[in-house]
Amino acid sequence: MHGIRYSLTLQDKYGIRVLGYDNAHAVKPPKKFRFAGQRLPYDHRHRTSSDKGVPYAFESAHRLLEDFFEEVDRVLKEAQQ
Repeated sequence: MHGIRYSLTLQDKYGIRVLGYDNAHAVKPPKKFRFAGQRLPYDHRHRTSSDKGVPYAFESAHRLLEDFFEEVDRVLKEAQQ
């Protein structure tokens, strides 16, 4: 654990999350891959409003912000098309 708690979100005009990076909860693996004693990743991102989260490899706060805003730019470009 790196000692930084974060929650970054991009929401649409209705307040629905479009994109999110956070470490507020563990990402649960699919049931077929569960093993006793397995450490669940907390750093993760949500790629859509219904995405339960995929692991994110936290390196630093600076890299986190770069990754988040790069993805924000991508999502906004896709929305304009």
